[in-house]
Amino acid sequence: MSGAGRFEPYDEHGGRGEEDPEGQAYEDREGYAGPGGRGGSARFVDGAGDGSAQPPPETGGPEPSRPPRIPTPRASVEDSGHPLPDPADLGDLAPVPLDLPHDVLKSLLGAWALAACSAAETAAVEEHLGDCGVCADEARRLREAVGLLHQPESLDLDPGLRTRVLESCLERRPPRIPVPEWAAAYDAETARLDALLQDFGDAEWHAPVRLRWFEADKARTRRTTVAGVIAHLLSVDGLIALALGLEDPLPPSAPPHAEAAGAAEHQAAGPSGRTEAFWRTSHFPPTRSVRGPWREQSHSLVRTVSFTGGQAGGLTVSYGDFELPLHDAMLDRAFACWMHAEDIADAVDYPYRPPAPRHLNKMIDLAARMLPAALARRRQTGLAAPARGRHLSLAGEPGRSLRLEIEGAGGGEWLIPLDSPAAVGSAEHEVAHVALDDVEFCQLAAGHIPPEEAAAGQVGDREAIRDVLFATAGLSRM
Repeated sequence: MSGAGRFEPYDEHGGRGEEDPEGQAYEDREGYAGPGGRGGSARFVDGAGDGSAQPPPETGGPEPSRPPRIPTPRASVEDSGHPLPDPADLGDLAPVPLDLPHDVLKSLLGAWALAACSAAETAAVEEHLGDCGVCADEARRLREAVGLLHQPESLDLDPGLRTRVLESCLERRPPRIPVPEWAAAYDAETARLDALLQDFGDAEWHAPVRLRWFEADKARTRRTTVAGVIAHLLSVDGLIALALGLEDPLPPSAPPHAEAAGAAEHQAAGPSGRTEAFWRTSHFPPTRSVRGPWREQSHSLVRTVSFTGGQAGGLTVSYGDFELPLHDAMLDRAFACWMHAEDIADAVDYPYRPPAPRHLNKMIDLAARMLPAALARRRQTGLAAPARGRHLSLAGEPGRSLRLEIEGAGGGEWLIPLDSPAAVGSAEHEVAHVALDDVEFCQLAAGHIPPEEAAAGQVGDREAIRDVLFATAGLSRM
């Protein structure tokens, strides 16, 4: 705009439009008939800029038979009612198939897998793949690789992927020294946690983590860091290392000549005592350097139980105030590794999936088998009063039972004897039924959620249900 009511258009050649003697500007377009020029049409703008001006007197106005400046859309041949032409009648207009040598076609396989070839090249490549087996195999591999490049799902690996890959490999080449089935969950969970720690920087290693567990029917917490959690796993896994005759990760608390006494002292301290001892004797706070010893110890445990040929499952591991068979202790440490890996993932705001269903089922089964003894300890410590209608039975005899139904991929059903660890769960003596989600039950057993909020459904003896829920939470420890 060069002034009020002035519009100065440019013509199609980039020049400025002419101005007529009456002060009206026009745009020199093809088809406009100026004085003595060729016929056509033009757009006129008056001084007000509203586009309502009339053509200059000397033009005589636009001719009524002049075609519109913008053509109407072309009708499709399908809408014309006429038959479509036969491709055989096109003659020379039909596309000519490409006749390419083998080397050129082979070089096009990558572009074909990426759908980057022209229609003619695609037709030539696909015709060649029907005749050349080598190129067909290569094309299949390239197409599968392209599928991995365009992964629409989350980048987080399925926890069962590692198991499936190993099973596929072992089917083709069985291992000379296989990992026992009861140690597979520990092997898988330590590998998953190690993968999570792989790319941690200093900020992640010192991220605050709050350990949670239940003790005496009260929630307990302990503040540490990601490195402190790995130190905790290292020190408690050392209980299994001691049972297998491996090196204790805790430094000896006695002179060298009393090394055996120091190891016995560490073993009797239990998980909490060993962890506190490790934190006191190590650099505080622990750093990323703790990952190496933990990783090496987990590998040593798996190697050692594998070399035993599965015969070491009869050994027992002392936790200070109780003992577990070696195969149950390995499951217990796999469960702890998963739960603490979730603690770490929450601290760095990273998603973490539950274990593979078959491993999750074994962890739940271990907790269910430990519940009768946990119920007995609650009664001995006064946390649970003797139940009304308690049924005293001999060892191995059926007694009052609670049906524990765990839903989900790792779930199942267990009958929990309520009155004696030596009794046998019986459907005939069932007095209560509790249903929980598989992951929720594990969160309860780890002390991560309150017992009052854990049950998804409950029917029957309310006192028995409460005792079982609180006994499940009491299985947790730091």
